[in-house]
Amino acid sequence: MRKRVREVLAGSLAMIRRERGTFYSSTVGTLLMCFGIMALTIPYRFPDTGVTGLAILSNYIWGLSPSWIIAILNGILFLWGWRQLSPRFILWTIYVVILTTGGLKFFDMFSYPLIEETLLAAILSGVIKGLGIGLVLRDGSSTGGTDIVAVALRKRFGVDIGMYNFYINVFILLGSYFVVGLQGVLYGGVMLYTEAIVIDSVLRSFDRRKQLFIVTSKIEETRDFIIEELGKGATLLHAEGAYSGRDRPVLMCALTRRQMVEVKRFLAEEDPSAFVIVADAAEVVGEGFRSWKDI
Repeated sequence: MRKRVREVLAGSLAMIRRERGTFYSSTVGTLLMCFGIMALTIPYRFPDTGVTGLAILSNYIWGLSPSWIIAILNGILFLWGWRQLSPRFILWTIYVVILTTGGLKFFDMFSYPLIEETLLAAILSGVIKGLGIGLVLRDGSSTGGTDIVAVALRKRFGVDIGMYNFYINVFILLGSYFVVGLQGVLYGGVMLYTEAIVIDSVLRSFDRRKQLFIVTSKIEETRDFIIEELGKGATLLHAEGAYSGRDRPVLMCALTRRQMVEVKRFLAEEDPSAFVIVADAAEVVGEGFRSWKDI
């Protein structure tokens, strides 16, 4: 146990020094999530899923502060899955859970104006919480709860816990019916659906790039333009024209939208007969893009 604690502490200090970006995104994301819970979820008696959902239900039934429920349940899950969790996962999850506990207490100090249209409140709650959770997850941090269960069971038994998480969350959501009623469950479903869409958009938008496949007679000039003018790398793929049977190298690269437009303008001037395929790349990891250290 002592050796494990020393490993976690040593890894934590090293990660704090090199992961400032994760610290900023996790802090902002956690505070947004806390605001969404206290200002746009609990006042409307919307249900939620996971540990947060259980904490919110406890607040509705017994008036307990969700901050303490979240802290206690995550603490129990940590003790259960301690040996299966990586030092990085432990560090960021502990930080987010502690910040969540304090953030919920902080935002509970204020009163918030109620939105008369409950559907709009559900959508706004999903947007704000989805943005917050997305910021936490995008750099590999964690909000705890069922994430701890997923990681621990995957390492302990090698099982895909995704479907189990789905059933657990559905059980919590349906169980909310007896507390908030059918209408509350339906509004909660709208909130959670919106939240899922926003989380997915946040996770993809920060690393989204345009993937280009370029066939041109000015292959060297185009390559030099991408490397020297745009400061990006490119890869030459050896291909053969299906009709001509001649060698036709294909230039492949990943660029931002602005850089993609510049390449198209360059080709329009230098080789109007060039053939270009542009596709969306949901994520690009490597030199010049997202670092492997952030994974």
